[in-house]
Amino acid sequence: MRRLIISFAAACLFVLIITEYLKSKECKYRHNFAADSTVTISISAVGDLMCHSPQFEYARVSADSFNFNPAFEIIKQYLQNSDFTFGNLETVTAGKLKGYSGYPFFNVPDEFVAAVKSAGFNLVTTSNNHALDDGEYGLLRTISTIKNTGLYYSGTFTSQRDRDSIRIFNIKGIKLALLAYTYGTNGNPVPKEKPYLINLIDTMQIRKDINISRQIGTDIVLVYFHFGTEYKRTPTDYQKIIVEKTIADGADLIIGGHPHVIEPASFFKTSGGRLDTGFAAYSMGNFISNQRWRYSDAGVILKIILKKNLNNGTISILKVTFLPTWVFKGKIKNKNGYEILPAADTLNQVFLTDMSNDGKKKMLQAYDDTKYIMTNLTGNISVESIHP
Repeated sequence: MRRLIISFAAACLFVLIITEYLKSKECKYRHNFAADSTVTISISAVGDLMCHSPQFEYARVSADSFNFNPAFEIIKQYLQNSDFTFGNLETVTAGKLKGYSGYPFFNVPDEFVAAVKSAGFNLVTTSNNHALDDGEYGLLRTISTIKNTGLYYSGTFTSQRDRDSIRIFNIKGIKLALLAYTYGTNGNPVPKEKPYLINLIDTMQIRKDINISRQIGTDIVLVYFHFGTEYKRTPTDYQKIIVEKTIADGADLIIGGHPHVIEPASFFKTSGGRLDTGFAAYSMGNFISNQRWRYSDAGVILKIILKKNLNNGTISILKVTFLPTWVFKGKIKNKNGYEILPAADTLNQVFLTDMSNDGKKKMLQAYDDTKYIMTNLTGNISVESIHP
């Protein structure tokens, strides 16, 4: 009997020890589960990457050699501090034998794309009105040039399979799909038997692409549109209709280009997207070009910071900031050149010691213009410090 009592007591003690052990593990498990585990990423977008003939002539090193890197030398630090950066490549690279040219039919040296990559870009959109400036050959060779530099592309394609392959990027655990479309191709015909070569704005196709992106597990769907009226600083009714339809179809973020000037942006209530509140920018202006007049010599680096809770999967926009930019044209180290500068509200920072008073005035004007559009007309968005 005594032996039985001892065995029973030992069993009770064992059960007590195990119970306390499990309780401690359960509390630890619950504590870990309750604690927020989040990841934050930044996505930067710029406007049109253009290359007019004066630009490649200034960049010419020899008969067959060009160097566009100086144009991005100062601004690249603001591009490289984002997790993902993209812009619109508004030119083709059809090669030397086709003859380099600027407006109205662009064909620029391959080195321009290499400089874009070196500046910190991850992807370029290629669906724009100049994509077929040198026909199918130019479109395909441009894709080849982009791939050879290590950049990604979206908007033009080499095959139906390529077109149907949604571009998805896993950025620190947040899956981003980037879709791109254009209003047209300046009348340059898309081969009837090869409609896959370029994404034209087709609301039914856009809806299908967004749905497919969702089905394959995308967190954020970002749609780029090349649309609007050139040099018009407010969105057209067509732009508004397309954006509203795309929001209704489930887009989270919408970025636009083509007008060559900055247009207002806005936050919106999503419809079926992962974000509760989305963001749309109608036009980012020119990031680089030879268009020297007011508004067209200015651009913006838009930065969208996203946060994902890894416990419950929720994603939200943490912050949206913008950095005004301005394109300088003149003497750079005793040589004619172009340089993209971060425009600021003061001239305490000296980027180019030989900038004329007229140049300084235009840079300050570009800053004021951009700040007015992005803050007064957008709201809930802040200007980024020129010190990344």
